[in-house]
Amino acid sequence: MGGVEPISGTDPHPVTGQAFPSPVPPGTGWPGDPATADTPVARTPAQVARLARSAQSTAELDAMVTVCRACPRLVDWRESVATTGRRASFADQPYWGRPAAGFGPAGAPVLVVGLAPAANGANRTGRMFTGDRSGDWIYAALHRGGYATQAASDHAGDGLELQGIRIVSAVRCAPPQNKPTTPEKATCAPWLHRELELAVPTLRSILALGSIGWDATLRTVREMGWAVPRPKPKFGHGAIAEIVTPDGRTVRLVGSYHVSQQNTFTGKLTEAMLDQVIATL
Repeated sequence: MGGVEPISGTDPHPVTGQAFPSPVPPGTGWPGDPATADTPVARTPAQVARLARSAQSTAELDAMVTVCRACPRLVDWRESVATTGRRASFADQPYWGRPAAGFGPAGAPVLVVGLAPAANGANRTGRMFTGDRSGDWIYAALHRGGYATQAASDHAGDGLELQGIRIVSAVRCAPPQNKPTTPEKATCAPWLHRELELAVPTLRSILALGSIGWDATLRTVREMGWAVPRPKPKFGHGAIAEIVTPDGRTVRLVGSYHVSQQNTFTGKLTEAMLDQVIATL
């Protein structure tokens, strides 16, 4: 950490030691920050839709996602957690306090779709499923399955890389009580839509974590003109639906119980169950 001294109103990053205010301004050196001070900011649902359509690459999409301010309730919540609502064990750390971009290489053959960042997880670290118990589970499983270079991830900049898989979420800001509203999910939907458009040329399968990820994926691919079985495929752990792109290529949608503590602590989801699903991807 190099003995870097924080300046007033800032805290040192746990890996690099660089001092940051919370929330972190774009383009100031946070590990993995895809945005700059010039990245266009969406402030309304219409602007989200327009900017998402305009993204010519996954990197450009990621940058715009991380500065989005289109949902006032979510902006207020994520920033209040980042300043006055920090968990005591993280009180001396800077909080990202912005939407979380996807994590993993562009063009990966497997896409993971989750619900939303955690208030003291990705909202703190700036990287999806990093720094919380859910991340402990998913990255350990992805490491066992050969998709992650290490089994644990505590902070952005800790060396973790994904191989052949990319993680995104239906909603990109941490919501109160982990429950985004229907209008908030609709406002955020164009980001996932464009994510899938950019991914489709190399996409083999999609892992939906939880029913919200499952439903968001099916709704999005229908909007994109994909063929989806009818009646609508039901979510379940290990459920598989074959969805077909407009050019006739089949992509497998695989369901898994979410790696939330309410599932992992109660035994509803076990390591063996998660490994079994990941092996089908």
